[in-house]
Amino acid sequence: MAAAIEAEVRRANGLLKQRQFAQALECAQGLLAEVPENRDVLYLVAVNQRYLGRIADALRSLLRLEQVHPEFGRLFQERGHCYRAVGLSAAAIAAYQRAVALNGALEASWRALSELCRAAGQNEQAQAAERQLSQLARLPRPVAMASGMFAEGDIYGAERVLREFLRTHGDHIEAMRLLAQIGIRLDVLDDAEFLLESVLTFAPDYHGARYDYAVVLSQRHKYAHALAQAQTLLQLEPHNRAFRIIYANARVGLGDHEDALCIFRELAAETPAETPGEAPAALTDNAELHLSAAHALKTLGRQPEAIEAYRAAAAARPAFGDAYWSLANLKTYRFTDQEIARMRAQEARPEAALVDRYHLCFALGKAFEDREDYGESFHYYARGNHLKRAECRYDPEQMERSLRLQASICTRELLTSRAGSGCQRADPIFIVGLPRAGSTLLEQILASHSQVEGTMELAEIPRLALRLSGREHQHAASRYPAVLRELDAEQLQRFGEKYLADTQVYRRGKPFFIDKMPNNFRHIGLIHLILPNARIIDARREPMACCFSNFKQLFATGQEFTYSLEDIARYYRNYLELMAHWDAALPGRILRVQHEDLVEDLEGNVRRLLAFCGLEFEPQCVQFHETERSIRTASSEQVRQPIFRQGLDQWRHFEPWLGPLQRALAQ
Repeated sequence: MAAAIEAEVRRANGLLKQRQFAQALECAQGLLAEVPENRDVLYLVAVNQRYLGRIADALRSLLRLEQVHPEFGRLFQERGHCYRAVGLSAAAIAAYQRAVALNGALEASWRALSELCRAAGQNEQAQAAERQLSQLARLPRPVAMASGMFAEGDIYGAERVLREFLRTHGDHIEAMRLLAQIGIRLDVLDDAEFLLESVLTFAPDYHGARYDYAVVLSQRHKYAHALAQAQTLLQLEPHNRAFRIIYANARVGLGDHEDALCIFRELAAETPAETPGEAPAALTDNAELHLSAAHALKTLGRQPEAIEAYRAAAAARPAFGDAYWSLANLKTYRFTDQEIARMRAQEARPEAALVDRYHLCFALGKAFEDREDYGESFHYYARGNHLKRAECRYDPEQMERSLRLQASICTRELLTSRAGSGCQRADPIFIVGLPRAGSTLLEQILASHSQVEGTMELAEIPRLALRLSGREHQHAASRYPAVLRELDAEQLQRFGEKYLADTQVYRRGKPFFIDKMPNNFRHIGLIHLILPNARIIDARREPMACCFSNFKQLFATGQEFTYSLEDIARYYRNYLELMAHWDAALPGRILRVQHEDLVEDLEGNVRRLLAFCGLEFEPQCVQFHETERSIRTASSEQVRQPIFRQGLDQWRHFEPWLGPLQRALAQ
């Protein structure tokens, strides 16, 4: 079926090139019955209608195309052609500007902008368009073609073209930068970082590449390095909005939320107030700034201000699902009837972006759960998970193989044979386990102690594991964890010392600090080898409660196993198996804290926790909710309240729909 449709699309394109517009239109319209939302077919219909002089029909076709594919640059270029054909120059300019904002490789749009802006006396804009045309003309044809393909969503096609080109032009900086941008889109960040480092080696004054490099460093949690890159850029252009935003984001990563908040607010104040005719890019920019400010306020515990900022983000862009989900993710916010109606209406719009739809679904799930309408709540949670799972690349079998490989490599014999190796300092306290298992509560209790620093979910251990994997590209076989058998005492000590050096930026001088990256349970063997005196705490929660809590949670990044009940159950079982192995391989080295036990006997478990960490009991650890500190996880508002029992069995409200999860866990 798909092959037949592709063949017909090729036939319609061939007729168009032969200027047989009526036959091409007939062919494309015939395809619409089979694939009414196909981007290329809708585009072909509009193009042929324009060539036949049916401008009104073409504009209607383009409106339909926009409803389904609002980020398709060529549709706006075609709209510009239509407006230009009937003499609506101002509307044509706006359409072409939108086209090149989405796809900077559209030469026809840049050329039209040059001509129309020149005719309208907009000489500065005309010159800018001419510069872009000149820059495109200097690009090798494969690079220009790949740029257009990437902008229009053909990511893998663009990657193939670029890799082929770079085989014979290995030092072409534009090709490397574009391939790095593809790596960012595909979340292959180590490749992207390496490519951008190479670009800056060849062209240290290439500010666009340096900006991309700062973005990648932030996404890889290398915030100190990202900050340095942003500072370099700001020395050159101190008022550049993009440079100021990446600088503020790096500040957030380093825990400097007050500084970042000031920058976000300055930028939002500089953005013109929204008007009915405002460009979508400006609306998005302002909405994102309000959202970033709200996140900083939430982290600082200033909830009323955070709520107002989240609402401002939703007001700036009504379909902004992340703003509504962020309100829901406070866990204490209650939506009004009007807000629920707006969310439902926005989520149901055919043209709503996928990312907004699943954010809205998770927010609606929480809204109806708070109203005890559990059937409607589960409907939206399930819908949100289905939408999110569709864009994930999670492979449960690969994860299972990876975890079982840890157990087969990191045996008790291997770990015992390395006794005395590694960095002997005892500064880190690792809290591991599954998300939503009570790790934030444990962190808040420990961080209330005068000797302990609370930080965040640090990426240093996963980054070291990635480095040890030795992969040249994402599909290559990993050397980790097998490589752990080859590391000598000097290497283990060096890796431990590097971990402490890299995490120093998050510390403020206390003797101990917490790393609560939950996924570190996969790397306990590595942690023990490089930091044998580090404390490791396993935060555990009753299986149904933990798994369903993950199903209800939309994570900012990672944790892709959580968007299917079957995947969650399988991952939970794999976690139990691996933790049982670590208990056997490292007897007495891991403290297990059951969330339900902690709720039932807070002081007893706090004393047990502190004793394991070698700390004296301090009463403020029991009064953890009174501790003022930055908290960056979904449970931030909950741990600012006294401990409560209500959440222990919340999953039972959804029991009628959780049969598959119960059966999977029972196995």
